[in-house]
Amino acid sequence: MAVKTDKHTDVDALLAGARRLIDEEIAGLKTLRDRLGPELGRAVDAIVACRGRLIVSGVGKSGQIAKKIASTLTSTGTPSFYVHAFEAAHGDLGLVYPGDVVVIISKSGMGDELRDFVPALKKLGVTLIAMTASRSSYLAQHSDIVLEFDAAKEAGCLGLAPTTSATVSLVLGHVLASALMERKGVTPEEFARTHPGGMLGKRLTVTVSEVMRTGHAVPVVHETTTLREALFEIMEKSIGCTGVVDARGKLTGIITDGDLKRILAHRDDALELPVVDVMTHAPKTIEPSVLAVEALAKMELNMPGPLLMYFIVDANRKPVGLLHLHDILRAGLRAE
Repeated sequence: MAVKTDKHTDVDALLAGARRLIDEEIAGLKTLRDRLGPELGRAVDAIVACRGRLIVSGVGKSGQIAKKIASTLTSTGTPSFYVHAFEAAHGDLGLVYPGDVVVIISKSGMGDELRDFVPALKKLGVTLIAMTASRSSYLAQHSDIVLEFDAAKEAGCLGLAPTTSATVSLVLGHVLASALMERKGVTPEEFARTHPGGMLGKRLTVTVSEVMRTGHAVPVVHETTTLREALFEIMEKSIGCTGVVDARGKLTGIITDGDLKRILAHRDDALELPVVDVMTHAPKTIEPSVLAVEALAKMELNMPGPLLMYFIVDANRKPVGLLHLHDILRAGLRAE
């Protein structure tokens, strides 16, 4: 076969084919959206009412999709696991019990392995949910609920590899998982319990109190302290600011590096002034129970400009901590 040497022509053709494939898969998803009906509600009801386990199964590419859907269901509040339809006939059927709900994914719904698997499931008394492109297939005809998707045309130059059907069946699984979350009223706190590690877990669980600086690490001076002494406090704590408290220990102000530069540029005697004369009054504070990512968002969206830090005060406005932007970033957290 001749090899083209015009690289620009090859790239143009490649991009055109890629965009055509994406358009074809999008068309399949639009058809899925338009065809969703009452069967989805029946599937959700059956799974919510199930007192056994939820099992997802398939063969080949559908089996790979089934594994992903089982994982998504489990992580979103509906524990489930994957069973290979072929392996079930060789011992894995022992994982299935009466009262379970089994979701089987198969584009054709006609595979030979289904003719052993499906009757065995029916004998166990499970509720069988089919995800298939053919309502007239063997699988659909022997299922209690059918979630049908259209896969009349696979995307791609040959139209043979499972492209659109794989995408559509995966999205249908996501739709089912999302619908179950809504039906069960899964809260962010409940979601976080199944995601204790990684970025998801941190975003949903780490609070200001867990990353803020406390004790001696919090820079604080009294209102009567001179600006010179405040400068040493700022340098020692290496945060770029110091809080200012009154005689009762109540936070009343803040001095930052920027404040120091502006003050020293305008007054030769500034270093001998008490900080109460030059501090910024009413510094920004935040509750220790606020999620760290929420604090980060507040910092970035602050008007008239972004904040670098928050003081954390108790009920008497006494400083108990300081949260710097870098403390949140060091914890591995980022804004949306």
